[in-house]
Amino acid sequence: MSKYLAHYAGSKRREGTQLEPARVTVLNDGGPGGRVRELLFKAVGLGFPITERFKQMNFRLLHAHFGPDGVMALPLARRLRIPLVVTFHGYDATIKEAYARKSYYTHRNYIRKRALLQREGALFIAVSDFIRGKLIEQGFNPDKIIRHYIGVDTALFKPDPEVPRENIVLFVSRLVEVKGAAYLIRAMSEIQRELPDAELVLIGDGPQRAELEAMAASMLTKYRFLGTQPPAVVQAWMNRARVFSVPSVPLENGAEEAFGISFLEAASMQLPVASFRTGGIPEAVSDGETGLLSEPRDARALAADIRLLLTDEPLWQRMSMRGRERACESFDLIEQTRELERIYHAVLAGDTRQETSYKLMPSPMDA
Repeated sequence: MSKYLAHYAGSKRREGTQLEPARVTVLNDGGPGGRVRELLFKAVGLGFPITERFKQMNFRLLHAHFGPDGVMALPLARRLRIPLVVTFHGYDATIKEAYARKSYYTHRNYIRKRALLQREGALFIAVSDFIRGKLIEQGFNPDKIIRHYIGVDTALFKPDPEVPRENIVLFVSRLVEVKGAAYLIRAMSEIQRELPDAELVLIGDGPQRAELEAMAASMLTKYRFLGTQPPAVVQAWMNRARVFSVPSVPLENGAEEAFGISFLEAASMQLPVASFRTGGIPEAVSDGETGLLSEPRDARALAADIRLLLTDEPLWQRMSMRGRERACESFDLIEQTRELERIYHAVLAGDTRQETSYKLMPSPMDA
């Protein structure tokens, strides 16, 4: 960001995050009392004994990510007398209330205090029009909701034309039911009967891994489960593959793909998509332009789309080029960050203390 200086506050520090220590505050630092402070804050808004310090730092806006974190951030925003912006990323807007009330504590707490958040929150950001619609269904004021797409670093996710493409279908996501890997394995079993050199590569881990590995062993001839991999490895596979597929499906509890940043990363790497028409995916993937979308849970239709992308070179070339163009035109990270700054400006528009550069304090989620 060019006009805002971010300070990151959260329950605890996650491994691998590249943040300046001076701009990070955590409740639970692993020392004595850390877990107690974390639990007290999550339960009643206490245990964050640094409000005075934050006041001295003159924060101007608090940005929480996910609805439950927005509810936890409300007491802090009140004490600091600054506006609260909350971004909804997916489950917080899609999970059915009956399931949410049986979920973990902070999600149950969100359901109990959602009306309070709706009244006191300054602005709510939805990561897709699909999520915006879900928030309106929950009773949020449409005038306080804005759709803002998360951007992709098109300079980082840029293909190397010297690397040859292979007949690889690439899956990158957690191995959980909502991501639909089982349907992809079924689709690939059909494809490999006709195209035996086609290979399925799955990057990611999760509770379904053992089940999916057993399924693949019984149905496929060429496949790899690579587990969780760093971004550079993901990028390298996106440069080698010919098709990207994460065929997400809606679940009974309401879980559904909110948008899917990995689809944009694939597009930026000139990698066409075959997936299901689920949730916010049609906003990330332009059907017939940057990929092919079929109805959820139709493994046969998914197989037909993958087969087409593997065998129709002119179609592949057209979607490959258009995917990169669309990612740069509409989802570039730099421009999306500028748009987020414009959103902050709008929230602060009535503040007579505005300066050229503001300080921003995001949410009490894991920093």
